[in-house]
Amino acid sequence: MKPKPLSETRGRPRAFDIHQALDRAVEVFWRKGYEGTSLSDLTKAMGINRPSLYAAFGDKRALFSKVIDRYTNGAADFTLQALQAPNAREVAERLLFGAAEEMCGGDHPAGCLLVQGALAAGSEAASVRRELASRRDQARALLHQRLRRAKKEGDLPPDADPAALARYLMTVLNGMAVQGAGGASRNDLRRVAEIALKSWPESS
Repeated sequence: MKPKPLSETRGRPRAFDIHQALDRAVEVFWRKGYEGTSLSDLTKAMGINRPSLYAAFGDKRALFSKVIDRYTNGAADFTLQALQAPNAREVAERLLFGAAEEMCGGDHPAGCLLVQGALAAGSEAASVRRELASRRDQARALLHQRLRRAKKEGDLPPDADPAALARYLMTVLNGMAVQGAGGASRNDLRRVAEIALKSWPESS
């Protein structure tokens, strides 16, 4: 028996591709932020009506969480891939140069959805700010774990502080996201990456 397409569920099949609709929602939230995005913006970009949006994704807040998942495993996947690098310096290089490539825009909005998604949000979007902060903290925790392993393997000097290094890298990455959203070029961001790497601790 031929399996059902991903865009179908039990009962009446959806008249749209759920993954394509999510990708379009990612771009809208990325460009406009959470509070700056209206349901009309979303339905127009996703090519669906409000009942279909609610049926497939829930309300705007629930859709945003799904969008963050989609973004993390899509445009921001370079951060997870960087953790697989064979040594600590290459982890840092892949993160920083990956950010220089991804955060200056091109075929998608500039900057980082996890950084700017709720920067200008009011009190009604407090839960969104908390979720984005939690996602950033999770990324930092994964990086910290990877750098702790590097230190145990002798890939970082004995006096290196994995927690501080992880926070340092995430701070630089977040700054690059803000610069990218403000119009910095790929070369501008690559130069930032190069300068940041000059202070990277090397094992003896």
